Amino acid sequence: MSMAQSRVDFFDTTLRDGEQSPGCSMTQQEKLQMAHSLADLGVDILEAGFAISSEGDFAAISSVAREVRGPVIASLARAKHDDIERAAQALEKATRARIHIFLASSDIHLQYKLKMSREEALESAARSVEQAKRLADEVEFSPEDSTRTDPEFLCQIVGAAIGAGATVINLPDTVGYAVPGDYSAMFQLIRERVPGADKVTLSAHTHDDLGLAVANALAAIEAGARQVECTINGIGERAGNAALEEIAAALHVRADRFPVEHGLKLDRLYGVSQLLGRTISFSPSPNKAVVGSNAFAHEAGIHQHGVLSNPLTYEIMTPASVGVPANRMVLGKHSGRHALRSRLIALGYHLQPADLDIAYRAFTELADRKKAIYDQDLINLVAHHERHQDLISEEAAYKPS
Repeated sequence: MSMAQSRVDFFDTTLRDGEQSPGCSMTQQEKLQMAHSLADLGVDILEAGFAISSEGDFAAISSVAREVRGPVIASLARAKHDDIERAAQALEKATRARIHIFLASSDIHLQYKLKMSREEALESAARSVEQAKRLADEVEFSPEDSTRTDPEFLCQIVGAAIGAGATVINLPDTVGYAVPGDYSAMFQLIRERVPGADKVTLSAHTHDDLGLAVANALAAIEAGARQVECTINGIGERAGNAALEEIAAALHVRADRFPVEHGLKLDRLYGVSQLLGRTISFSPSPNKAVVGSNAFAHEAGIHQHGVLSNPLTYEIMTPASVGVPANRMVLGKHSGRHALRSRLIALGYHLQPADLDIAYRAFTELADRKKAIYDQDLINLVAHHERHQDLISEEAAYKPS
């Protein structure tokens, strides 16, 4: 398939699939803040949650649908009547709403999880899509565990969903089983064998159990997928989802291989990544591609010399292109308050002068013990100070007058 003049939509599921991973749960207000940030980033579809899973998720989806403008707002739903009704209710206030239905298609899932025959799955897929079609602007259908589904049956269930009115067909690598060649071939099979496949958007949803989520997503784009489902920092079930920032960077750096358009504002990637790291219980690992603290760091002398001569010697994209602060000051025991303040601002912390003084004293004590100070050290230092201040406030509140 020619990619000339075509567009790839970014479907962000940080608030749904991403939040399902341990340590990544968010409050309703945190979800709303992330949703606004993702809309500013330019994602096309924002999956805000799984409406029937809890009252909290329903409320979060409703608030996102009511307040966030720009992306299509989606809710996940099983191929069940009540799920679909609940999703539609949560999405009522969205400018444009999508119900995303999933139903297992692999024999192992049908037999052991759903206790359902293939014939029953085909009927359920068509019936649920028809119901959702009456309730939302767009309907997406995902045959769960596509990559371990019998190819003939995969074609049948995708055909049933398209026949019932699905506008997007997602082929998820639910358990991270695929390798790029196989995943690409699956998309080619659907395009060649399923009537109407050329009239819908094909979507990729990949997991990182074998470390291949982004590679598989790119293979799907080469094979005709025009939507990619991904999360900020690659958070998600088990080993995570495909990282949005890595797919976006790959499309940017390798535009020769992927001449496609998209709506993301790449220079906002780092800021969104940092916001997510502060919202959940962990930040990206230092060696994380694109947004990790070491992604644009150079310690080896040969590398430093090359980068100083021409950054392109060891950097395939500029830090600024993905919103990473280009400041390369190395912080140590001889650094002053201005250098510390500058780095903290880059990390999203704007301290008052008194707090900066406290942070600086803690920083110099740490610098005497460590040879190198990393961004994570500064984040931990500020977090420790904030916890200490909270404890002082609590003690004061409980003191008798």
